[in-house]
Amino acid sequence: MSGAVDRFVQAAGALGLDPDVRRFPEGTRTAEAAARAIGCDVAQIVKSLVFLADDCPILALTSGKNRVDPERLAVAAGAAGARRASPEEARDATGFGVGGTPPFGHRSRVRTFLDQDLLEFDEVWAAAGTPDAVFPLSPCELLRASGATVGAFVEGRIEATPRADRRVQ
Repeated sequence: MSGAVDRFVQAAGALGLDPDVRRFPEGTRTAEAAARAIGCDVAQIVKSLVFLADDCPILALTSGKNRVDPERLAVAAGAAGARRASPEEARDATGFGVGGTPPFGHRSRVRTFLDQDLLEFDEVWAAAGTPDAVFPLSPCELLRASGATVGAFVEGRIEATPRADRRVQ
């Protein structure tokens, strides 16, 4: 495994997780590529997207089928505005490169938001430190490990809270 994957696995272990990291030489840099390689629905892919909200890094864990609405994300973060971080800003905030950023295990704590659409699945897939490494976990594990706040910050989303019939325990 690469240094980035090893760092992620160690961080996951510290959170009580033992991720089943899988490597795909063809790459899993985009949600579409990851879904194709894994053989799952693109909506099950967790995109770990770094934004700057009032110049503070935040992480938007977003379903692969969705696009983040920066204005809604800013509102969720209580910020005046939000913009997508540059690749350098994202690496500085998380310690991982774009395309391989895991949802947790960053070099320092990053305030995190979770797309409520990810709660619809029994299993989701996220990056494990590099653009060719992914791991499966339940949305409940994702929520606990990332310390995320569930919200409606994607384009086209109307509801402001998670579906009442899907409880995260």
